Amino acid sequence: MTNLHTSGAATGSGDGSRPRAALPARCATQITSWGIVYYAFPVLNPQITADTGWSTGATTAAFSAALLVSALAGIRVGRIIDHRGPRTVMTTGSALGALSLLIVAAAPDIAVFTAGWLLAGLAMASTFYQPAFAALTRWWAPDHVRALTVVTLAGGLASTVFAPVTATLAAHMSWRTTYTVLAVILTVITIPAHALALRAPWPQAPASVTPDDRSAQQAERTRPFWLLATALTISAFAMYAVVVALVPLLLARGYSTTQAAWALGLGGAGQTLGRTLYAALARRTRPTARTSTLIGLGGVTTAALALVPGPYPLLLGLSLAAGMVRGNLTLLVTVAPYCADLKLEISPRCTSGSTKGLGRSEGPYARGAPVGPFPQSRAAAVVGWSCRTPPLG
Repeated sequence: MTNLHTSGAATGSGDGSRPRAALPARCATQITSWGIVYYAFPVLNPQITADTGWSTGATTAAFSAALLVSALAGIRVGRIIDHRGPRTVMTTGSALGALSLLIVAAAPDIAVFTAGWLLAGLAMASTFYQPAFAALTRWWAPDHVRALTVVTLAGGLASTVFAPVTATLAAHMSWRTTYTVLAVILTVITIPAHALALRAPWPQAPASVTPDDRSAQQAERTRPFWLLATALTISAFAMYAVVVALVPLLLARGYSTTQAAWALGLGGAGQTLGRTLYAALARRTRPTARTSTLIGLGGVTTAALALVPGPYPLLLGLSLAAGMVRGNLTLLVTVAPYCADLKLEISPRCTSGSTKGLGRSEGPYARGAPVGPFPQSRAAAVVGWSCRTPPLG
């Protein structure tokens, strides 16, 4: 596979009936939703545990539970969108996201804090990449890969924007007030955007099972598919645990919350940069080599962040590099249509224009990412945030 643009059965209704505001709205809401609901937590969690006395393991378990709920609920959300369209689902999800953050901000104990995050998991399932991809795939087919790429490029900037914003707010107010302010921002930006920009008629899905659907079902029963799924799950487990661990890791080394937040934010910029380079990478490499290399580089950058104590510019460079790997892996499992070397299909949605495959290609990441943060927090409680965390002079 050397081309990101694929052919197949078109389910979209053509350029004339596509909602013109949907693509820019999805870019804005992905940056805001990911930035506030996901990336604010790694920045605020050290302040949360210090203020409340709750253990890092308990708070991170609540956050991991939200990601797990998101992965499980995403299946049902995909079916609803497939039949009814994205507007109600994503608007409701935005409202749930704001409500969940208000619950988290007001939580008097860890039980209510966890309940807030469980509700946030439903919001993630309804507003993050998967439902956005489903909507754009149906409306933009057969040119939907271009739209998906634009959204992923924008979404990569979520931490770049909101990690520093969150750190700035937290420097002047409590974590509870910070989450309240972020909930207001989430409400003001995402609810109107989803309600107003997603009003176009919802095109009909393909009436019959396509060859792409049949090949995907066959692939799911093969040994190479499960080996690939296992590898991507383990990769997601490690790389997304690092996202949550990066801020406390740098704090343990003596850096400020603002410095740690900028390091996290540059990782997001790296994701966007990596995604811009994916097409060139795809043209010059075979799928098996590309997948193996990216997974290997994910391990290398993860280990480097753990072992390299500084200086700060070097850590920024490592965070940027780790983000570039994450960005490429996101497109690998989302946009790349075929893994010819393994004789299996990675993303049937991108070839058929159907949303029926929602979650199939991203499934390994959806399974690996939720469970990563909690185990890493427990490991850190035993061995520390890195092998070498000398104080700064």
